[in-house]
Amino acid sequence: MSGAAPVLDDEFAALMAATGPFGRERRVMVAVSGGADSMALALLLTRWGNPIATIVDHGLRAESATEAALVSTRLAALGIQSRILSASLRPGPALAARARVARYDLLFAECVRLGLPDLLLGHHAGDQAETVRMRADSGSGAAGLAGMAPVSYRNLARLVRPLLAIDPARLRATLRHANLSWVEDPTNHSMTTARGRLRRQMNAHDRIAALTLAASSLADRTNQLRVDATELATVQLAPEGFAVSPGPLGTSALSALVWMISGRPYPPPRIALEPGLATRTLHGVLIRPAGRLGPGTLLTREPAAVAPPIEACDEAVWDGRFRVQGASPGLTLGALGVDAATFRRRSRLPAAILATLPALRRGMALVAVPHLAFPDREACRSVSVEMWPRRQATPSA
Repeated sequence: MSGAAPVLDDEFAALMAATGPFGRERRVMVAVSGGADSMALALLLTRWGNPIATIVDHGLRAESATEAALVSTRLAALGIQSRILSASLRPGPALAARARVARYDLLFAECVRLGLPDLLLGHHAGDQAETVRMRADSGSGAAGLAGMAPVSYRNLARLVRPLLAIDPARLRATLRHANLSWVEDPTNHSMTTARGRLRRQMNAHDRIAALTLAASSLADRTNQLRVDATELATVQLAPEGFAVSPGPLGTSALSALVWMISGRPYPPPRIALEPGLATRTLHGVLIRPAGRLGPGTLLTREPAAVAPPIEACDEAVWDGRFRVQGASPGLTLGALGVDAATFRRRSRLPAAILATLPALRRGMALVAVPHLAFPDREACRSVSVEMWPRRQATPSA
């Protein structure tokens, strides 16, 4: 599609306005891989506002560090300040999925560090078509078939995709018009990944069909969001990381709530979901009668499924659910675990919840359990361990 037209400034401004509001200074974070899509987004943002870029080096290819440095140099030439973050990944199964999780964790942490509420990504119409096709092939419902949302929410940051309606050929035309280069990542077309194989298989007709399906599913997803919001508004969320629902939940609302409580990077499998709140374990979450917590159903993290302890450095997130700030050097953050038995008489929380509470230790010695005000409230004021779920209880894509 060599005759593709570049994206004009007024057109891009309209796309951004549709995903707003933004602050007066229009300071945003943009994730830049160095590929044509993210480089075009960075360029367009320089004409619209004041972007700061983050480059994630996954370290999966020998040349990745050199490419990241090159991208940083190119961004500097555009007047964009950037920072390179390294992801520590070990070889093994599901590498692409683990790289994606690590990338987003680093990007959102950088947004929080800089106090920037908006993270922009260069996903375009081609990416949207592939996403919808993959979800259709996996039996997704209306929420998934509507594709990636232009705006969704993670912790204290918004995930913004302003280019979802733009053909990728136009983004390359935008760069050529500005005489800018980009990096071609060979993994984008690798046959070792599901998306890479699909990218090779889909033709123009397939992409149009997928985008048409996304448009037709959008109204259904919007209606479902309203239903979910009404159901989730009745749920009591506790700072200790559990929830109590007074009544049954539909499949979509249940999925969103379980996803948040689990702290996992992906939602529960659709095949495992069923309306209602039958007693069971789902996606690392226990679902059972609330008992002493009142009428309704308790949803809490499964003690056996929590993550191992981590170093309690500032901004560290444990188990995909709790963030620590202000901890002394040398401490770890992990589950209260077997030490929960010590607190059963001083707390009305069930044993299953107590065992999953975040606890600070020095070696094997228990130092603090902030949610139980242990050892005392004064000691717990110096350290903050707050609920910081990877995913809020909303079904936005």
